[in-house]
Amino acid sequence: MEIRILPALILALGVTCAGFLPGYYYRQTHLENRSVIVKGLAEQDVKADLAIWNLKIVVNGNDLQEVQHTLETQLKQTVAFLQKHGFATEEITTGPVETNDLMANPYRDNTAASTSRFILGQPITVRTDNVDTVAATLSATNELIAQNIVLESQTANYFFTKLNDVKPQMLKAATENARQAANEFAKNSNSKVGKIRNANQGVFSILPRDDPNAYEPAQINKKVRVVSTVDYFLED
Repeated sequence: MEIRILPALILALGVTCAGFLPGYYYRQTHLENRSVIVKGLAEQDVKADLAIWNLKIVVNGNDLQEVQHTLETQLKQTVAFLQKHGFATEEITTGPVETNDLMANPYRDNTAASTSRFILGQPITVRTDNVDTVAATLSATNELIAQNIVLESQTANYFFTKLNDVKPQMLKAATENARQAANEFAKNSNSKVGKIRNANQGVFSILPRDDPNAYEPAQINKKVRVVSTVDYFLED
């Protein structure tokens, strides 16, 4: 009698498992397929911490030695001007002199060359973390004009180099923002937000703080922005 009962029990257990397991795996698959993908935004105002200011003095004339002497004098005056406004000697570097002989140009304008054959340019670069000093000194370059110093070009670019310092808190803020959006979606669908299924931190971008159409490197005040994409499980 006991020998006949044992196969029956095994058969009953098998039938029970056969009914339970498909239902269990269907529920798990159903839960795993229920998710919501949302985006989280984080922005933070920052200030540039590095400035690179490029200047170039230009002198022209018909006597090369005289033009060279004038350039050397104006270089000293310009360096003195920069030091007067607070820049250290190690923050100021000079590049090689650029020489242009108009008579060496086969397409030259002989009339122009007769009055100023030689054009010499002296590049100067200021690299500093005193970004406010650069901005203030830019507006004072009329002092150089008063000394008959002509700047052919000058551009100041400002950079934010501490992005890694703000990344963790911004990613946290973006994730929290994404969860808020997911909670709103879940509330409308009678669900609850579960764990993160998948996430993409997104690309960090540095933008002008005040004018989105402005040239970002020329702005001291900037805005760091990141949009993260987060995929959350939804629970019943």
